[in-house]
Amino acid sequence: MTPSQFAELKQIAVVSALQACQLFSGLASADLRNVAAITVLKPLRKGDYLFREGEPSRGFYVVQQGAINVHRVGASGKEQVIHVFRAGESFAEATLATETGYPADARALEPSQVLLVQKQEFIGLLRQHPGLALRMLGAMSQHLRVLVGLLDDLTLKDVETRLANWLIKRCPDREGTRPVVIELPMTKRVLAAELGTVSETFSRTLAKFREQELVAVKGRRLTVLSPARLTALLRKHLGE
Repeated sequence: MTPSQFAELKQIAVVSALQACQLFSGLASADLRNVAAITVLKPLRKGDYLFREGEPSRGFYVVQQGAINVHRVGASGKEQVIHVFRAGESFAEATLATETGYPADARALEPSQVLLVQKQEFIGLLRQHPGLALRMLGAMSQHLRVLVGLLDDLTLKDVETRLANWLIKRCPDREGTRPVVIELPMTKRVLAAELGTVSETFSRTLAKFREQELVAVKGRRLTVLSPARLTALLRKHLGE
């Protein structure tokens, strides 16, 4: 394979990854190629940091494969997961409009590859294509809804209530009596962090739910045995 053929294949792969991202879905082929031309591939090993809080923004990212944990570390050293981004998702778009740098840390949870859409070059494209700027606003609005949902969940009084709420949100019918299988897209440790607790407390809470025959656990598969019973427990905890 010649260098030019390799470069062409690489661009095709980048365009395909961009097209799979909600931010760029529906964008014309020519526009996708323009974005691909200012995009840099970044492979990451498990545990590698993509950026740390306060670092100057080099641009925003699209996950091509793997999983990226975006989190902040409090004064006590406790890590709070903001969101785990997976293939087809974009993040850090808000840094395009600020000079304060990245507002959090980003670390690969597993071997991953991301696309860095370079900041200054992309801002130039936005000036040429106002429609793309509107898409950016939509994407940032979606991320804001995720953050608001996270804050709502963390205001619940204890881990048992937060876990019950997390599970019920993933049941199609919260008043149903048939078992619902939930495949965890992350490790239990990461889910514990998202719920604002540590692995040990999360495991004890999950064990309690198992003893009460509310859930069954097998690896990353959680089965809510009766959404209606779990909903009743949640309502009791919320005082409804």
